[in-house]
Amino acid sequence: MPDSLARRRFLKTVVAAAAIVAFDPTTKAWASHHGPGKVKIPKLDGALLFDAATRTQAADDFGHIISKTPSAVLVPGSVDDIVTIVKFARKFGIAVAGSRGLGESHSTYGQAQLDVGVIIDMRALAEIHEIDAHGVLVDAGVRWSEILAVTVPLGKSPPTLTDYIELSVGGTLSMGGIGGQVSRHGLQVDNVLELEVVTGEGKRVKCSPTKRADLFHAVRSGLGQFGIIVRARIRLVDVAPMARVYTATYTDAAVFAADQMALADDQRFDYLEGMAELQPAAPPIYKLEATKYFTPGAPPNDSAMLAGLSFVPGTVVTSDVTYFDFANRIAATVAFLQSVGAWALPHPWIDVFVPGPDAAAFVEGRLAEEDASTMGGGPILFYAFRRDKVTTPFLALPDSEHVFLFSLLRFAPPVPSAVAALVAQNRALYDELVLLGGKRYPIGSLDVTQADWQDHFGDAWCDFVAAKDEYDPDYVLTPGHGIF
Repeated sequence: MPDSLARRRFLKTVVAAAAIVAFDPTTKAWASHHGPGKVKIPKLDGALLFDAATRTQAADDFGHIISKTPSAVLVPGSVDDIVTIVKFARKFGIAVAGSRGLGESHSTYGQAQLDVGVIIDMRALAEIHEIDAHGVLVDAGVRWSEILAVTVPLGKSPPTLTDYIELSVGGTLSMGGIGGQVSRHGLQVDNVLELEVVTGEGKRVKCSPTKRADLFHAVRSGLGQFGIIVRARIRLVDVAPMARVYTATYTDAAVFAADQMALADDQRFDYLEGMAELQPAAPPIYKLEATKYFTPGAPPNDSAMLAGLSFVPGTVVTSDVTYFDFANRIAATVAFLQSVGAWALPHPWIDVFVPGPDAAAFVEGRLAEEDASTMGGGPILFYAFRRDKVTTPFLALPDSEHVFLFSLLRFAPPVPSAVAALVAQNRALYDELVLLGGKRYPIGSLDVTQADWQDHFGDAWCDFVAAKDEYDPDYVLTPGHGIF
């Protein structure tokens, strides 16, 4: 088990698990005794848990908006347990989804949740198996912070990291995994060397760009539709031990966007992100955050790094931190939010990809409709990358040379009507975006239809459906997205 908390939970609930011994295919109910028509629960290395506390915990995700209570939670003792449960679920029409749990899953609107079916707590698979000069082989439940803890001392790092590095490898690779290094290296899914997957047929398969490439390309950003990622070999790159962080202020969205596109093209920085900040009774301001990694004794040339940029004079601030501290820079903020209870508030987030030519006007228009009450103090991301850095087939992006991520990472009061109003705003934003050819990063809080999904995948929709039919022909995996 990955930590002492999980070990204690496992030991505490094994007795509860043992009380359920069979499944009734007719009623789709679990039973505490054998009898006519009932099927014995298969033998597992771990445990299938049915207690109310475990199921209630699995009913939540980071969004704290949608609650779906599964009928059971699998704490796998091995990958074989996942194979066994998926085969069992397929045979008897039970839905299955993989989830990290603890409300830290890479979704905010029930995407990895289930009513009635089996949730797999992937935290139970959290071993780092191999490290070499080119990559690291890890279980899907390993957090990105745990990878960094062992690779940074070796002068290595995954090329792209999410801003919050306590997410699991399997969770972000199922979605995409975006961060400020995308302008150089693409998303996390673009930096995978190999995957091990349990398909919806219950087959355990290794795949890569040269071995079962069809499955490899489907599962990355596949939203859990074709297989459950159980292991991944992640590319590693050399990384300097220090990071110089530059921040600068802009007041014009078009100028801000133009500078970001230029920086995405020339790649002078190792990390590039931008943010918008709402101002009381005034237009928003924009903050550039750009970072260059370096070796002590050989710092970057500040004048060269900032040359040609049109930020407001006198607003540049620089700071030097270790590479790991930079990667883990929001840990203190998260700890504070957890301490005051804000981390447990609803998060009706919306994350979208905007075509470069339309980004400044689109963001300005949307921010004119936001204020402190709609954001709840949450950040607003607005940053550029080149589309050709992204090679994953099912990661839907606008058809433009430059793409901007625009994210409203809201904190909402725990009032259903307030949350519903923000989800409705997200829908209005998305409808406007679609008219521009924009796409969404599907971790957000948004009610969508199958027609929306067809539009989202566009020309790739038929390939997406074909992959579903091939790798999950009984449609048992991850129904929470509402794609099928």
